[in-house]
This record gives sequence, structure tokens and C-alpha cells, in this order.
Amino acid sequence: MAYDEATLEKLEADAAEIIGRYPQKRSALLPLLHLVQSVDGYVSPDGIQFCARVLELTPPEVSAVATFYTQYKRKPNGRYTVGVCTNTLCAVMGGDAIFEELSHHLGIGHDETTEDGAITLERVECNAACDFAPVVMVNWEFFDNQTPEKITETVDKLRSGEPVTPTRGAENVVEFKEASRILAGFNDGRANEGPSAGPASLRGLELAHENNWEAPARPQSAAAGADETAPQTGGKHSSAEASTEADTGERKA
Repeated sequence: MAYDEATLEKLEADAAEIIGRYPQKRSALLPLLHLVQSVDGYVSPDGIQFCARVLELTPPEVSAVATFYTQYKRKPNGRYTVGVCTNTLCAVMGGDAIFEELSHHLGIGHDETTEDGAITLERVECNAACDFAPVVMVNWEFFDNQTPEKITETVDKLRSGEPVTPTRGAENVVEFKEASRILAGFNDGRANEGPSAGPASLRGLELAHENNWEAPARPQSAAAGADETAPQTGGKHSSAEASTEADTGERKA
């Protein structure tokens, strides 16, 4: 089903703003996929056609990108994506147990959505927050140092419509479509809300200051060797350039 006139007009205005940020149209594809996802709740066939048209690409070119990144959903997504990190450290600290409890509690598995359309559950390879393991993200907002009990309570609040505050960042979690619009590059004015780093992230720096630790000096011989092998300004930086020069010399000869 194609977009109605009002939706299409708004999409085209937003797309024009996004495209204007880039020297080449096709470079705007990633934020445009987030944009259509913010309208449809996933990257729909209509969304793919829209991106292809405004960027002068083919639908297969757009689909190739949309199927590569897991943040782009190819089927309707829940209002909240709950991503449980089950990579090594989080798994050891309880990530697997958190996922299993949520899966049982919600009655869904990986990349599945509850019947009420509220929650899509995912296993995530890494939430990039190992110092707060085990970590869960809800629409890409951090919930650190989780337990099965804590995250189950959070998910129940989300399903009932109660506001939920992440452990870092924005003061509350927005729904999936709104989060997608933010990822498309439209500022929601909340970038400076809440703490961005906690004691666990800064502990190594604090220990270094307390103990006067410094990075070891680079050995003089190693430094000299590195300087000798480093590319010089104006020099040839690749074998391709060297080959081109050699070919040119041969032709002149």
C-alpha cells in the first residue's frame, strides 16, 4: 500500500533535509532507512521503493543495505525492542539467564514480538557496555547491571504504558518509531539528559591517578625504526601508486 498524500509530503520534506547533509545522494541511505522505519515501524516494501526513488538507486541496492544491518527490521517491530547482550562477558555475568527468563515470561523467542505488539525480544552480540555487564538495551537505551527480576519488571512497565528510565542517557525510553526518527538524524533535544558514564567506566582512570601510573615510554630504537618506515608526506603510500608510476616510466621509455 502506497503512502497517503500527507505522509508522502512529510517524508519527502524530511528526506530532502537528510540528503542535503551529504555531498552525494546515495550517502544518505542509512538515515533514510531509519526515516521510513520511523513511519512504518519497519523497513517496508513502500519504504524501500521510496528510498530508491529519492536516492536514484534500484530497490535491490536499497534492500541489500537494509538486510545487512540488524537495526533495520524487515517485518513489523514491537513498540520496544529489548536487546539482551549474550556475548561472552554478559553471558558469564547472567545474560543468558536474563534472556531465558524474558523469553519464558513473554512467551516469545529471538526476533519475535508479543501478541500485543509491545515487545520485540532479541539476542544481541554486544551492547558495547562490558563494564556494566549484564546489559540490556531498550530501543538502544542502556539498562546496566541487570538481573532477570529487574528487567522483567521493566518490561511489564513498558507493556502497561508506564514511563521507564534507563540507567544512563535520556530520562525516559521512547517508542521504536520515535527512536528510529532520532537515528535518522532529527534531534529530540535530549542529548544532555542523564549520566553518560558511571563509576565502572572511570575506575581505571581513577586507579591510574591514585597510583601515578603512566604509559611506559616508547623505546628509543623502536621509535627510530617507526619513523624510518612511516610514510613521508608527498611520498607513495600504496603499491598501486608505485605500479602506476612504474608503468608510466615504461611507456615513456
